[in-house]
Amino acid sequence: MKRRIAALLCCVLLMLQMTVPPQTQAADYVYFVAAGENVLPMSDSTMPFWKGGYLYVPAAIFADVLRNEGRISYVYAEKEKIGILYRGDDRVLMFGVGDDFAVDGKGQRSYPGAVYRNGQIFVPASMVSDFFGLQYSVTKISGRTAGGKTFRGELVWIRETGYILSEKYFVNAAASVIALRYEEYLKSREQAQTPDDTTPQAPGEEEDMGGKRLYLCMTAGETTAPLLDALDRYGVQGTFFCTPQFLQEQGDLLRRMTATGQSIGILADARDPERSVEEQLEAGNRALERATCGRTRLARVEGGEEQLLQRLEEAGYRCLRPDLDRSAYELRSSSNASGLLRQIMGRREDGISIWLADRVSAQGLRSLLSSAVSGGSRCLAWTETA
Repeated sequence: MKRRIAALLCCVLLMLQMTVPPQTQAADYVYFVAAGENVLPMSDSTMPFWKGGYLYVPAAIFADVLRNEGRISYVYAEKEKIGILYRGDDRVLMFGVGDDFAVDGKGQRSYPGAVYRNGQIFVPASMVSDFFGLQYSVTKISGRTAGGKTFRGELVWIRETGYILSEKYFVNAAASVIALRYEEYLKSREQAQTPDDTTPQAPGEEEDMGGKRLYLCMTAGETTAPLLDALDRYGVQGTFFCTPQFLQEQGDLLRRMTATGQSIGILADARDPERSVEEQLEAGNRALERATCGRTRLARVEGGEEQLLQRLEEAGYRCLRPDLDRSAYELRSSSNASGLLRQIMGRREDGISIWLADRVSAQGLRSLLSSAVSGGSRCLAWTETA
């Protein structure tokens, strides 16, 4: 009798699993932005990101939505490469591309500076909000669209001080709009990744890579400057992991990385007999802070066991566990790049982190970027949230 009852229960559970439709999980941890009463449209090119302990948002947000609430305007001087936020009471904040600081109307500096990424200037939300007397908050949220797709992430909310609604009530009131924005975001990504069937592919044309997001991670060293030139040429970003010694000695390169939107991580060695990994990370962050006025939570630990990585992550670091480890292969020629591209195209993920270590040259990187960009992929910086 007990066996018959157990068998019956198994059948019932199996039937329930077959009749309940599976939920579609979102692939990404996303950021929503609200300014005043408005939840803004989302896109990958305007998605906020964490860098050096600061959350960066597009400067244009303050002009597009806060003009009435905060009376703030934004202009970008293309020739001078300067983004300017200003208010009617002569409050001015200027961000120069390449500078690690902002300058107000009196010539006083504030840190950190802007990050130039995806063709636009991103500014630290907390610093700009404080300067113009606005409220700023980040709230974890999750939900589901009308189509049943779930999402999770954070809501960045910028508004005037003394706003009538608390964060909790605003999130509840805006829940339907947030879900709609996420649904629009997914549709725009699908459209961007769907090839145009009416346009035949010309012979010799680069093969479509499906709009993948590539996070190229490499070791900083003697070839860093040419690698930065290659990334700048294609208007893309990557991530450089630097030893504490490099961070102490290469302040100019670090400032260039920061200004052009590259991500900086610390390269530590668990086999170092003199310093622990924690000591190496702290020494690296002190050097980075002296050079750029910012710190990083990105880490690559050579020879580190899983238990060590978990301990570091509990302490707030994000350790690189690449989806594709190419540290045993070179990327120094077009043939090397072709081999790597075949590996990338054979993977199912939309977003792939790739560890190139120190086996990459400017020539190999240019070959990879040329094919990747032509094939519809985007090369992005691996950040504390990406």
